[in-house]
Amino acid sequence: MARLTDRWYVRNVREMTWERDRPRGFVASLVTADDAQVGVNLFALAPGDPMSMYHWEGDQEGFLVLSGEALLIVEDEEHPLRRWDYFHCPSGVRHTIVGTGRGSCAILGIGARISDDGAYPYSELAMTYDASAEEDTEESKVAYARFPAVEPAEFREDWLP
Repeated sequence: MARLTDRWYVRNVREMTWERDRPRGFVASLVTADDAQVGVNLFALAPGDPMSMYHWEGDQEGFLVLSGEALLIVEDEEHPLRRWDYFHCPSGVRHTIVGTGRGSCAILGIGARISDDGAYPYSELAMTYDASAEEDTEESKVAYARFPAVEPAEFREDWLP
């Protein structure tokens, strides 16, 4: 029996399922198979929207800023990001990205999905952007507990360049 990840496909982001995932802005998953080895997500962050809670994962990730501006918080340091900046994130590196600037920030996120390792360490710096769990935890439900549930959303043309 063929797995979904054994089949090729083409998807258009305008027609994909989008979600308002507070605090993660708007997000669409380009790869949705449960058995995928790679996760690919497109984020549209308004100024002040964190992409995630400050965390680390057991697999490497990469993030490409397609439009707008953002702030990378990595290993408790701030680094501004702008269009075409790419952040390579090795496994075990604590990080998050927060939308900044005057409008939407579009970011393509890619990550391996092999390891189940990861955690959400408390970060005073990330908490100033509402982007940290309130205490160290390995549970995503605990890290995101203070935020509302995910809601369906419609794609907006102003999210992408």
